[in-house]
Amino acid sequence: MSFFGWKPYVSVAERRKKAAQAAARLKKKGLSLSPVTGGRGAIAKSFWGKAWCANLERYSDYSNRLPRGRTYVRNGSVIDLTIAPGEVQAQVMGSSLYKVVVSVASAPEKQWKAIGVDCAGSIDSLVELLQGRLSQGVMERICRPHTGLFPSPREINFNCSCPDWADMCKHVAAVLYGVGVRLDEQPELLFILRRVDAKDLVARAGAVLPRPKVGPAAGKLLDHSLLGEVFGIEMAEVAMPAARGKATAARRKQEPGEKVPAPGKPAGKPKSAVGVLTRSAGAAKRKRGGAKS
Repeated sequence: MSFFGWKPYVSVAERRKKAAQAAARLKKKGLSLSPVTGGRGAIAKSFWGKAWCANLERYSDYSNRLPRGRTYVRNGSVIDLTIAPGEVQAQVMGSSLYKVVVSVASAPEKQWKAIGVDCAGSIDSLVELLQGRLSQGVMERICRPHTGLFPSPREINFNCSCPDWADMCKHVAAVLYGVGVRLDEQPELLFILRRVDAKDLVARAGAVLPRPKVGPAAGKLLDHSLLGEVFGIEMAEVAMPAARGKATAARRKQEPGEKVPAPGKPAGKPKSAVGVLTRSAGAAKRKRGGAKS
């Protein structure tokens, strides 16, 4: 340690080696790690990751410390990073292994409702939202500073176990960039971090859409008589059920001595076919008996 209390500089290669060793020790203890890996070029690749990083770089409060944070992400110093509702927890390898906690305020309810109203009719599905396949106007609304979904500096608080007394140390900067990398893989984590539901945004957008009040006009319906001509088939005539009452009673054949029920009154109990056959058999037997005598 130097005269001013600073720990000696650690090269990138040495820091990578120490990060790998620290990760191995933690895994031996049974801890599950979620490291952040960033290659060359842009830290984030997807719409949401890029938008998150651009939002950070927009604020002058962070401009001085962010560049060193990008370096830490690229060389694998962020060995663990998890996102939960309103909080990001991470472990970053510097001169030693430091713990970082970033707290993010929930999106205000009024602000969240305003986003849903302004995006009405432009978000058709959750997949479309998370993949960033939306119109330029919608994306600008969601990413708008102070009134969009991304947090402003006043909505972010952070703490790092390192001895750097700066408002934002390079380890915190690395974690903030690490969130952008994580959003490349899981964009829904942004909504979890701000304690809002992405499905709610889609539902609110659809709820304000105008709904048709009347069905199609009669002229738009296909006439049944033209179906056969349109499809080149012969349509069979469908027999309509016979009307009940007088017409039914008149058409039904009466048996001798049978009374026709008055219109609207139920007919008597139908005769059993078995009973008719039994009576016929009995009559034939009596006739044969009379012939013998």
